[in-house]
Amino acid sequence: MNQSGFSLNKVHGSGGYDSDFSDDEGGGGSSQHGQNRKYEDELMQKPFQQGKHTKVAHRNVAADEWDREEARNRRHHLISMNAFDRHKKFVSDYILYYGGKLEDFKRSMATDKSDLDVVRENHRFLWNDEDEEDMTWEKELAKKYYDKLFKEYCIADLSRYKENKFGFRWRIENEVISGKGQFLCGNKRCEKQEGLKSWEVNFAYVEQGEKRNALVKLRLCPECSFKLNYHHKRKEVKVKKKRRPRDDGDEPQAKKFKSSSHSKKHKRKEKRRHKKRLKEYSSSSSEDSVESDKGDGEGPSESEHWKGPAPATGEKSREEEFDEYFEDMFL
Repeated sequence: MNQSGFSLNKVHGSGGYDSDFSDDEGGGGSSQHGQNRKYEDELMQKPFQQGKHTKVAHRNVAADEWDREEARNRRHHLISMNAFDRHKKFVSDYILYYGGKLEDFKRSMATDKSDLDVVRENHRFLWNDEDEEDMTWEKELAKKYYDKLFKEYCIADLSRYKENKFGFRWRIENEVISGKGQFLCGNKRCEKQEGLKSWEVNFAYVEQGEKRNALVKLRLCPECSFKLNYHHKRKEVKVKKKRRPRDDGDEPQAKKFKSSSHSKKHKRKEKRRHKKRLKEYSSSSSEDSVESDKGDGEGPSESEHWKGPAPATGEKSREEEFDEYFEDMFL
């Protein structure tokens, strides 16, 4: 079979698969084609274009790229947080890396002060010109609060009246609207409305290491008035009623007797005076009759009444009407 059969190596050349398109028999056409392709790629490459990575990247390059990506993600995460959450994260990271306790990072709040604390430290019951010198922002805040107070009536603390110690303060806006201290009892623990009396108190107090005095007004019910006057009586403020001018025809009212013990002596004196008045009346009656006749003659005649309107009598002005209306409210 080896003799009659033909050899495939002789028919197809050197024993491999040959290509009909190759120029050389030895297969040199493929290497030349690769060189031409490489040359064409160099011609088509742009001057700013980077070369292709034909090899695996080094470990340092990969690590740098990883760090850059992590930093970008961390930055976006911090931007999305608020200031307090960001602070807590930094503190926890510090404790994680360097050790320590969370209590070491807490701020001491012993010296913190609110606006109310500042007002309490710099408050004045009454501000003088000397107090307004060298004004700091704390004093300006206290002065601004003082200007908003209503300083006509006071609110009193009578809880320690047996020790003769009282506390007074000015009223705020809500108390003025509700009538506390004027239409309601001025004691801060009393809400009575009936039988209120006005008292004037010389308030002696110590403020900022300095003794001061101030006259203040209070409106108290009878029970709270007893507490105020427990040791000695204060001055009561009463309404001063205005006297209206009397007409000529009005007669003065008779005076009341002060006590029943002097009534008998007074009756005896009245009898003596009555006899004297009868004598004077008899002599003066004739003179009054003459004067009345003269007065009738001097009066306007009937024809003068039709010449114009009657003369206007004295009317009260608007200010006088307001004064009469508010005289019981403001003492």
